[in-house]
Amino acid sequence: NNGISGLEKSLDEELKNAQEPISLTVDKDIQYLVRKELLKFNEIFKTKGSAAILMNVNNGEILSLVSLPDFDPNKREKITDVNFINRATKGVYEFGSVFKTFTLAAAFHEKIIEPKTEFINLPKSLTCAGFPIREYNEKLPTNLTAEQILIMSGNIGSVKIAQKVGEEKYKLFLSKLGITGGVNFDIEEVGVPVKFNWGKCPLATASFGHGITTTLLQIVKAYSILVNGGSDVNPVLIKPKQKNKRKKIFNEEVSSKILPILRKIVATKNGTAKLANVAGYEIGGKTGTANKSIKGVYANKKINTFVSVFPISNPKFILAVMLDE
Repeated sequence: NNGISGLEKSLDEELKNAQEPISLTVDKDIQYLVRKELLKFNEIFKTKGSAAILMNVNNGEILSLVSLPDFDPNKREKITDVNFINRATKGVYEFGSVFKTFTLAAAFHEKIIEPKTEFINLPKSLTCAGFPIREYNEKLPTNLTAEQILIMSGNIGSVKIAQKVGEEKYKLFLSKLGITGGVNFDIEEVGVPVKFNWGKCPLATASFGHGITTTLLQIVKAYSILVNGGSDVNPVLIKPKQKNKRKKIFNEEVSSKILPILRKIVATKNGTAKLANVAGYEIGGKTGTANKSIKGVYANKKINTFVSVFPISNPKFILAVMLDE
């Protein structure tokens, strides 16, 4: 009769001595629906697993947190397979192009570029420490504006933007978003990003989300800050007793510039997320694909992610979905 995982473990003492009920932020109907959709697409794509988090961008309350495959907690003693890791909070991954939003936002924050700033004669590939960095799409135009780089998910353009921001400022920006350190959370099973050794080449690869790791929970936290006007937000599963004062991290201008671009990724023909353009919901978002590093070598196995925000005109929710292989 001891809690051994999740909230039952974190709240073990409180639950045994509870004078009053503990309320969760999770909506069980939405949790059921999200899990049902994930199960369906695990089957379609024959994935190793998947995860999704739906969170309120203004107060960090999580309405749904699902990781698959899952198990019956009452039969927990039979679980030995590491595939049952909590992919939403514990799994640490390279997320690929969802990081490009951070790169562009950092440049807006530092007032280095504007959405319409032009990048002329972008090469199709670069070499860093003897390794090639290529565009995932060879047909990308060589001349792009800053916003087009994000809309069309350009790797080389993202590298050029990060180089303008510089290593120290980019590192500090990711740290403020809560991407690179640990995260305080209501359950103990939380992953910690792998130590990242910065330098010229790591800056280049981090700009498009390779080489640098984090958790899906931290991605959701970071995107919430970027779209809610720059206020810090802590993800929670337990309803707080009182409202926390919001701390400003960035100027609201960063959000006002990023939001229309995230909308164009979903709503325009050049965007990478046209399938997410559900009528009436004003969805914006960013897609991400990253090859998995297995024992230090990139394998032909992928992590696919979509981080969405809606409604764009007055952001209330982030829904991040990740498919593992």
